[in-house]
Amino acid sequence: MANKRDFYEVLGVSKSSTDKEIKKAFKLLAKKYHPDISKEDDAENKFKEIQEAYAILSDATKKQQYDQYGHAAFDQMSGGGGAQGFDFSDIFSEIFGGGFGGFGGGFNSQRQSNPNSPRQGRDMEMNVQLTFKEAVFGTKKEIKVQREVDCSSCHGVGAEKSSDVVTCPTCGGQGRVQRQQQTMFGVTMTESVCPACNGQGKTIKNKCKKCHGNGRETVEKKITVNFPAGVETGSYMRVPGKGEGGSKGGHDGDLFLNVYVTEDAFFKRRGNDIHVEIPINYSQAVLGATIGVPTIHGDISLKIPSGTQTGSTLRIKGKGVHGSRHGNQYVTVNIQVPKDISAKAKGIIKELGQIEEEEHNNGSFFDNIKSIFNKN
Repeated sequence: MANKRDFYEVLGVSKSSTDKEIKKAFKLLAKKYHPDISKEDDAENKFKEIQEAYAILSDATKKQQYDQYGHAAFDQMSGGGGAQGFDFSDIFSEIFGGGFGGFGGGFNSQRQSNPNSPRQGRDMEMNVQLTFKEAVFGTKKEIKVQREVDCSSCHGVGAEKSSDVVTCPTCGGQGRVQRQQQTMFGVTMTESVCPACNGQGKTIKNKCKKCHGNGRETVEKKITVNFPAGVETGSYMRVPGKGEGGSKGGHDGDLFLNVYVTEDAFFKRRGNDIHVEIPINYSQAVLGATIGVPTIHGDISLKIPSGTQTGSTLRIKGKGVHGSRHGNQYVTVNIQVPKDISAKAKGIIKELGQIEEEEHNNGSFFDNIKSIFNKN
């Protein structure tokens, strides 16, 4: 018992903690370490440890014995803890809504979960990458999934043939064994899961050669998933019944997909809206023009108003992503200044500069510019 942790330390409470505080601490830890839902290392052993600690500290008599003698008060009992015989079913019902049975050898909460009853397969999660176009317009995509299912040879039984499954001689098919022990407090009767059959009530004489008696195998399956138009990075999709296979007739689990979308070099997506940048020349910005603009739905004509400033953004209604709502496309225009120009162009620009200097404060500025471009 030298390496057994103090029960108060296990639950993270003090000796002066109330029953309510002890119960609250146990509930939080039970949620965190229940082996059916926890991904933490050594969750099963931690869960057993907190069960044992709560079984003692929640019982006034056992708590008093523990406070006086420590672990020595219970070290004669099987598994080292006076948790045997404690019924966790009510508190597990509070925590998990009746969805989980108890876990760990020797606890009566296991009575609530028949190991031979149908068990639903575990849910699975995987990442899926879509191209920009696939995400925008939606797609049907075939993906490969590694699933654990009942062995195809023994159909989950684990035996070479049905006659190889026999009643466990240790527990007589009950799945549990009882032991009578003499302790400092007198004779006690403890009950635990049968070590020979792990609570199944049956043993296998000749194990299935394919699954080695496990009753399960991992297979690769191709499934087709419909990704709706407008799906984007961070979308979380559920595919019912495509997780791990159920056992003993239980339903299959679900598959959950985390969607990641590759970016496009030209189109930038923000929700259902699309943003692009288009270069225009100085004369188009000053005089106005109609230019061709790419959209995800094809090229269209866009009118550039005269006097458009660089960095201005124009909206093309309804040309964004057609998902849960129709988005728009926003076009940001950037005026391109040429590095090399002809002598003729230089002359025009010099003349324009003179006009800008002389008439920048009156309304005839653009009319004069138009006349210059029209002359040439």
